[in-house]
Amino acid sequence: MALSARLQLRQTQSLVMTPQLMQSIRLLQLSRVELDRFIDEEIERNPLLGRAESDDTPVTSTSPDAPTDEGGDGAADAWEQAPPDWSAEAIAARLDSSLENLFPDDPGTVEHMAPDLAAQWKSATPAGGQLGGGEGFDLEAMAAAPVTLGSHLAEQIAFAFRDPEDRLVAQLLADSLNEAGYLDADTREIAARLGTPVERVETVLSACQKLDPAGLFARDLAECLALQLIARDRYDPAMQAMVEHLDLLARRDFAALRRICGVDDEDLVDMLAEIRTLDPKPGSAFASPTADPIVPDVLVAAAPDGSWTVELNPDALPRVIVDQAYYAQVSRAARNTADRQFLGECLQSANWLARSLDQRAKTILKVASEIVRQQDAFLAHGIRHLRPLNLRTVADAISMHESTVSRVTANKYMLTPRGVFELRFFFTAAIAAVEGGDAHSAESVRDRIRELIEAEKPVDVLSDDAIVDILKKSGVDIARRTVAKYRESMNIPSSVERRREKRALAALAR
Repeated sequence: MALSARLQLRQTQSLVMTPQLMQSIRLLQLSRVELDRFIDEEIERNPLLGRAESDDTPVTSTSPDAPTDEGGDGAADAWEQAPPDWSAEAIAARLDSSLENLFPDDPGTVEHMAPDLAAQWKSATPAGGQLGGGEGFDLEAMAAAPVTLGSHLAEQIAFAFRDPEDRLVAQLLADSLNEAGYLDADTREIAARLGTPVERVETVLSACQKLDPAGLFARDLAECLALQLIARDRYDPAMQAMVEHLDLLARRDFAALRRICGVDDEDLVDMLAEIRTLDPKPGSAFASPTADPIVPDVLVAAAPDGSWTVELNPDALPRVIVDQAYYAQVSRAARNTADRQFLGECLQSANWLARSLDQRAKTILKVASEIVRQQDAFLAHGIRHLRPLNLRTVADAISMHESTVSRVTANKYMLTPRGVFELRFFFTAAIAAVEGGDAHSAESVRDRIRELIEAEKPVDVLSDDAIVDILKKSGVDIARRTVAKYRESMNIPSSVERRREKRALAALAR
């Protein structure tokens, strides 16, 4: 068989993912914070991009030879060029009185102050050193930094130990705490590292365990709870026995606890209430960051005609503008091909980003409107009327791909008359109905299970099989393992544990 080279023409179709198309797809699944960060990065890279003002006033660049505006802007420029006179004579002339009559302790000028006070006054003035100029104070920049666990303990260690070596051991112990406040290091290892006896490390550790908040420097949960009870002067032999048998408390074996602690039902309930007030992670109060409030992307409100109005939240909708005036000005000054090519790429990227953000907003509004239409009963009547819904149903209704709907519903929130919900909340699995009726959503079934358990009595605690029978009588065809899975997802104990707890509480009520 002879080998030869040939030219062949072949016509094929293929989908090419351009960088701009990939960017548009990626913008759909970004949250508001991620989108703001992405836009800031694009503005830094692209000189033709800028953020639109809140009042939709376009931001345009000004050139040195641009004419000044008459009216308000000119007055602002005049204010900056000619700052007001804040001398004592000028203020006295405006007030028609001597400044000493109004402020006898204040000479009225910075120059007459002490040098250190004058420096502080100048550092506290806005930008430019003018009282009437600049952008004012940044209160967030002046806010105190959050107190960390290390800094909180360092202040106490400095006063609790006089010996420098003891302070060194205590500081090393504090550095060995985890976020929950437990000691992860071994005292023998710390002693070997510092070259000091283990007994001295144990003595310093005992002193550190008395620092605030109580429960820090514990090796396990039992010691953490014991330290807090000791600080409250509540660590009696009965409490000690309960803390040493936390496994029985976790299993809610109250009969065994009552026998081991040597108390009656009333005392046992009081001890359980005392245990619930303790903090199992005393260090987490310093480690947990401040939670940022959720800004909804979609706002839903009831309309006068009984329907629902769906609109995008302007606070969560980023707006960018393409500075065409600046592009025209710079493009005229471009002298070589590389500069003109760079400006062309910047203009194309800016226009594409503006169109992508507009398309993103329209897609979110389209998907949210269909979700509201599908879950109208939930908005009107509550969780029990939440319908089972999947991505394909919404995608088919609005003629979009299922993956597009999945990206849109990621990290987006909707404000409704019933609260703020993530868009993914409205997509729930379907639970079959008895005798071919309408399916039930998984969330509504969970709410029904929670209500049944909360209403049960100590003498009639419902088992998972009993809950299945009740749900089937109400038209929900559900398996026992599904009930157990939903119950565990809501952190609800089993019927045996609930019976023990409810009987103990009922004994106290008697």
